[in-house]
Amino acid sequence: MTTSSPLSEKLITVFGGSGYIGQYVAQSLLSRGARLRIASRNPEKAFGLKPLANLGQLQFARCDIIKEESLRAALHGADAVVNLVGAFEGNLTELMGEAPGQMASIASENGASAFVHVSAIGPDENSSAEYARGKAIGEKRVLEAFPNATILRPSIVFAKDDNFLNLFGRMIETLPALPVFGPDAKLQLVYVDDVAEAVAVALELPEKHGGAIYELGGPEQLSMMEINERIAEAQGRKRTFFAMPDGLSSLFAAMPLTPMSRDQWTLLKPGSTVSGEHRTFADLGIEPKPLGLFLDKWMTRYRKHGRFGLSNERAKQRDQ
Repeated sequence: MTTSSPLSEKLITVFGGSGYIGQYVAQSLLSRGARLRIASRNPEKAFGLKPLANLGQLQFARCDIIKEESLRAALHGADAVVNLVGAFEGNLTELMGEAPGQMASIASENGASAFVHVSAIGPDENSSAEYARGKAIGEKRVLEAFPNATILRPSIVFAKDDNFLNLFGRMIETLPALPVFGPDAKLQLVYVDDVAEAVAVALELPEKHGGAIYELGGPEQLSMMEINERIAEAQGRKRTFFAMPDGLSSLFAAMPLTPMSRDQWTLLKPGSTVSGEHRTFADLGIEPKPLGLFLDKWMTRYRKHGRFGLSNERAKQRDQ
């Protein structure tokens, strides 16, 4: 454990810490010696963090972020705050817009030294997607209440256990031919550990990183078609991909029980890349890792016979 960090022994409340990004953020902060309070509707989902913490280093708080008294309890005594709450269902303006502002207001009132708000690339109060509107309102409310807050806007975050690569991994494993929605949309996929490191660095140096917006994208811009092709290659499978017209994609997203919502389609279509108008990983001293560093290893489970099948290279030679 690193104890030389400015975060050592500081109490940090992490809202949404039981989510998949939250657990990586928690590990990064625990390694710096911080004391964490995981605030979530379902904190038991983060109980897997217990073996990574020392005695008294980790606390769990059941919290409803739309209730002021619940926020106040979760923020009591906190030296710093991280908000990771994001959703595609429910009242998104309340969850991702107004609630973060109230968090920031209470944190400021309580004398917290740092506040990191994790948003997303492309927030827009005028967007037809409620998700983008909610994120834009959240950023605005946080900075109004806590002007020295740090705003992090990651592109789509990937990890071994994510719901992005694994969704396509399962489909490519199963189907010989697949549609690709938004085939030309460019994404700057960002590794979850790099996002977690960005959170920690911003908390460590609020005097340097506070009051600023950081757009976090990986080192490559890949189209949706390229991402699907790479996943198939990593599985050692030959697949046929066909580009879906935007009109059909929009119709599909509007249907019930589909894996893509209307908001997700609206956000996917223009892509998700850094704009060049804000600070980036470089300003945090972080070199983001590329997808290719991990993809072959992570797709092993989707290959025919898994680890007992042909290696990716041998599979390609066989299929030639």
